[in-house]
Amino acid sequence: MEETTTLLTDNKRDRLQDRLYEWRRQHLSDRQATIILAFFIGFFASVAAYTLHSIIHEIQRLLTSNFNSASSNWMYLLFPVIGIFITSLFVRHVVKDNISHGITRILYAISSKRSQLKGHNCWTSVIASAVTIGFGGSVGAEAPIVLTGSAIGSNLGKWFRMDNKTLMLLVGCGAAAAIAGIFKAPIAGLVFTLEVLMVDLSMASLLPILTSAVTATCFTYIFVGCDSLFTFHLDNEWSVERVYPNILLGIVCGLTSLYFIRSMSACEMLFTRLKNHRYAKLALGGVMLSSLIFIFPVLYGEGYSAINILLNGTSEDDWNQVLKNSLFYGNGYMLLPYIALVIFTKTFATAATNGGGGCGGTFAPSLFVGGFLGFLFARLWNINGFDVYVPEKNFTMLGMAGVMAGVMHAPLTGIFLIAEITNGYSLFMPLMIVSISSVMTISIFEPHSIYAMRLAREGKLVTHHTDKSVLTLMSLDSVVERDFTHVSPDMKLGKLVNAISKSHTSFIPVVNEAGIMLGEIDITKIRHIMFRAELYNKFTVSQLMLPINKRLGMNDPMETVMQKFDTTGARYLPVLNTDGVITGYISRTRLYSMYRKMVADFSNE
Repeated sequence: MEETTTLLTDNKRDRLQDRLYEWRRQHLSDRQATIILAFFIGFFASVAAYTLHSIIHEIQRLLTSNFNSASSNWMYLLFPVIGIFITSLFVRHVVKDNISHGITRILYAISSKRSQLKGHNCWTSVIASAVTIGFGGSVGAEAPIVLTGSAIGSNLGKWFRMDNKTLMLLVGCGAAAAIAGIFKAPIAGLVFTLEVLMVDLSMASLLPILTSAVTATCFTYIFVGCDSLFTFHLDNEWSVERVYPNILLGIVCGLTSLYFIRSMSACEMLFTRLKNHRYAKLALGGVMLSSLIFIFPVLYGEGYSAINILLNGTSEDDWNQVLKNSLFYGNGYMLLPYIALVIFTKTFATAATNGGGGCGGTFAPSLFVGGFLGFLFARLWNINGFDVYVPEKNFTMLGMAGVMAGVMHAPLTGIFLIAEITNGYSLFMPLMIVSISSVMTISIFEPHSIYAMRLAREGKLVTHHTDKSVLTLMSLDSVVERDFTHVSPDMKLGKLVNAISKSHTSFIPVVNEAGIMLGEIDITKIRHIMFRAELYNKFTVSQLMLPINKRLGMNDPMETVMQKFDTTGARYLPVLNTDGVITGYISRTRLYSMYRKMVADFSNE
């Protein structure tokens, strides 16, 4: 009965999609349809961002409004564990899918699933991350909302039967709208899509992405007003004398970004080893997170309120508000050690949140670490009495741009996002210096962003390099020819000639009874005997077959496949599974023909 109901629902959905497709085809060009969809993607992404932040703030208000700011609060040991536990139950019993690492999942969808994201991604990340962060999870809401926006774009595109290239563009529109909506930063949304998701920017894609980003920003202004996420007032005009401390801050941000990525990866590996022991993961993650938050309450949630304290403070009393709710409150001399320890432990708190079963991203943590690092750098610089004075609040903002740019390998995103969310356009020059220095520094040690490195290691990452992107998007399964004739090693030459007459390839695999490939017959090598009937019973296949010099595996990346064809000069290469059983052949001619077609499609405006 349940299967029948599901089938009927699928049929109704298919009929509705057919009607929508026919209407679109008759009334709208592809470009017009894309622009209209971009507008709706921007609207829905802004609604999702507003909903997520509203839920987070309401949960935090209910849980922490009665806390005594002058002393530590024992409930910090309990709330984060409850949040992770509720989130893990929601994911396991309701979602029944992995929704962590939102931006990495978008990159994976672009790379290997033709930009198709599941329908539940339009809402599940909002609920899961709202509970996680509201209860104190030390992660950001940006990656979940970017996944939500991209899923909205992907699913709207699927409903209107858009092609794969347009789907990729709509996924980018969703991501741009999410960033623009959550930060009121349309230009940052655009460059984020360009730099982080690596969606190629052309005249055909510029207008839809800008449409979705501006739409999301406008509706966010309608929902929450005109205030920026961070309040910032320029303390001191930038001067050329500060180039050196700006460069040095950029280098420190790059090294801190490296620490951020490496420590996050190490913690993720630790929790990955416990993937089959969910209660052990919950216990380890919960204990790590709650203990860190109890000692350093600024680690609770996204931490944006603490950044605002550093950005707007004018005296020691103002900056000492960072110590509120902690064991250190009232001890102003502990401010700098406290900030240094917070920078050191933030990545562990973030990894413990996600590793224990929570849901959130690393976008906000990178901003948090950068803000605290910039303040610490400026304070230590000024304490040492260097000739050039550096304003702490300005460097707090610059540090945010530097660490975020380094972690994401996205200098433009760091520059424009910080400028837009703080109205700090007057500091554009130092923003550029710090962001570029940071990315140049970390690129020496780590060639990929925190989001892309997992896919890069697996050869599944789409880049701005057209050739590599096309090879990544190509599917090995789509070029495998499975219609082939095979022979056994004890077959006589006479029967082999009969098999050759039925084959449409010049290579015939030799397999045993288990299907394992032992060698192959090259027809061009046996022409001198294959027409001599007197030899038909004197030779067997095992005497005539050639060893397998090169073989392909079903999981080989297409770049490896191309390299093997180039190095061997072969016309056909066999594809074997892990047991050595042949699954088919790949023709050099067919492979290169498909490759050339995809390059042409990929490059077409």
